[in-house]
Amino acid sequence: MKKVIVFGGGTGLSCLLTGLKLFPVEVTTVITVSDNGSSTGVLKEELDIPAVGDIGKVLLAMANVEDDAIRLLRYRFRKSGSLYNHPVRNILLAALIDLKGGLTEATRYMAKILNVKGTILPLSEERIELVGESSDGEYFGQVAVSHNIRNIRRLAYDHDIHVSKEIRDRLREADLVIFSPGSLYTSILPHLIAPEITEILKESSAPIMYISNLVTQPGETDGYSVSDHLRVLNQYLQDRHIDVVISNDGEIDERIQERYLKAENKNIVDLDRKAVEAMGARIISGDIFSIDEEEKIRHNALKTAYLVFSYLMEGE
Repeated sequence: MKKVIVFGGGTGLSCLLTGLKLFPVEVTTVITVSDNGSSTGVLKEELDIPAVGDIGKVLLAMANVEDDAIRLLRYRFRKSGSLYNHPVRNILLAALIDLKGGLTEATRYMAKILNVKGTILPLSEERIELVGESSDGEYFGQVAVSHNIRNIRRLAYDHDIHVSKEIRDRLREADLVIFSPGSLYTSILPHLIAPEITEILKESSAPIMYISNLVTQPGETDGYSVSDHLRVLNQYLQDRHIDVVISNDGEIDERIQERYLKAENKNIVDLDRKAVEAMGARIISGDIFSIDEEEKIRHNALKTAYLVFSYLMEGE
């Protein structure tokens, strides 16, 4: 069975994994733990633990249990008080960190309960903060970084981090390395500022794939095309570059595009083929978007995962 390792965080990663779990591939998912917003940030500060929010989302995306169990774990407390805005999954993961001695084992235990296919690993066991370095000083924390991308010339962590032997081994064994859709600067690049990751990628012969975002992210990637995303990724990859990119080329209804622009200041990410090919990346494109009940533009999990699987099985 082919081995895939996916790096990411947030909704885009969860959507991709929902599709990949339907195919006969061995998937290891590595998730950034530097978030400091919303419920995750509160728990991180109060309990001095790594960020658990993205881990929880991915666990639910990969779960194979009854819908009622998923709804329970997604439930957010809405009454005012100390539990306000905390989803049940975050509370459980925070408790399991204490019971199991760390986030990796807490995640492993939750994955067992949820009958998860594949392996989910946090990038680090430590509480870490993303730092954006600029000519005027530093922006501390994921939220501040996200709001000040234009001023930032380099991303770093607040201290040196250690990546587990399990992640390092699985990266070395991978047949395909994937960077998922998600916030480019705060969900994807945090993996590439871990020196152990870039060192192994430099030695690896596995192709590196990027699954492009469908829309831009205000404050982070305003006006970015597919090649703009690749340019930034290649910069942080150092001695490697993106070998293949999966991008949407389906037509999205103009009414929905206009609503996104007016309500959220988001544009569709343009697939600028010539520029992408000039960077040495192969393009795999298709009609891989879907519109959910709230008219949100999402990756079609099955179609996107099928393109990944088809690429992986070429020549077999």
